[in-house]
Amino acid sequence: MLTACGGRASSNPGSQPGAGNPPASHPGTNNPAPSSSGGSAGTELSGTVTLDGSSTVGPISIAVAEEFRKVHPRVDVPVGISGSSAGIGKFVKREVDIANASRPIKEKELEEARNNGLDPIELPVAYDGLSVVVNKENDFLTCITTEQLHKIWGPESTVTRWNEVDPSWPDAPIKLYGPGTASGTFEYFNEMVNGKGDASRSDFTASEDDNVLVQGVAGDKYAMGYFGYAYYAENKDTMKALAIDAGDGCVEPNDDTIAAGSYPFSRLIYIYPSRQALERPEVKAFVTFYMENAGELAAQVGYTPLPEEMYQDNLAKLK
Repeated sequence: MLTACGGRASSNPGSQPGAGNPPASHPGTNNPAPSSSGGSAGTELSGTVTLDGSSTVGPISIAVAEEFRKVHPRVDVPVGISGSSAGIGKFVKREVDIANASRPIKEKELEEARNNGLDPIELPVAYDGLSVVVNKENDFLTCITTEQLHKIWGPESTVTRWNEVDPSWPDAPIKLYGPGTASGTFEYFNEMVNGKGDASRSDFTASEDDNVLVQGVAGDKYAMGYFGYAYYAENKDTMKALAIDAGDGCVEPNDDTIAAGSYPFSRLIYIYPSRQALERPEVKAFVTFYMENAGELAAQVGYTPLPEEMYQDNLAKLK
């Protein structure tokens, strides 16, 4: 189980994943040891590398932090989970070294970073398939259209019962769970479904902590929610991910459809260090280690790795 206090997750090794929790990194004996070329010998590096932002990217960054500390035990790597917008906001103000983001940095955020003397570097780390989920006991729904999602989640929506979306669905209340407005996942979902990142109904249970959303959907037969694929993959025993029909038929989220982009809600997820932070050896070592091991660790926590050449391109940016 990943422990968190005040929205900041521990990077100490030895934790165990549990129901309703993001998956932690725990390589088994059959997994190759992560590469450790990111920096000098562990005893020569010390300090703190701070990350904050997306709950979607959080599981990967926490997994990388845990493995990095095995190689460099004198470097502390706290990982905050405050949402993409909040994490980028802290990053551009120099409050953290690295932003975790489930969306690209915006031009106004980039401008603020540069005004504060920062040169952000965009590093994609994995593919995510934003997953729309329902309770495992839901027996009437396996695929949903983007039009139906808009009918449920649109800012003008007055839908409160399933049969108001489709008369063949039960006359039962819809309980909705989704990320808060500081989340890149919130913005991405609403751009895809409602045409604008801030266009959403407001009467749903919102949280920047995806564990809260997982528990909400798991606890109600008629619930619906959405969040990053890794949280669904870790909790398949209590929920199911819906196939999405964006006009070309129903497509389920899985490694193949997410990597190919055929799943309608496929997207890249990122970290953002700055050139200035990378001048510190502990930050440079951590980000290098991240890019050398992101593919393996992303797969372990439930995301789809990028092609190897993309990680090599990221490493080239660091040089």
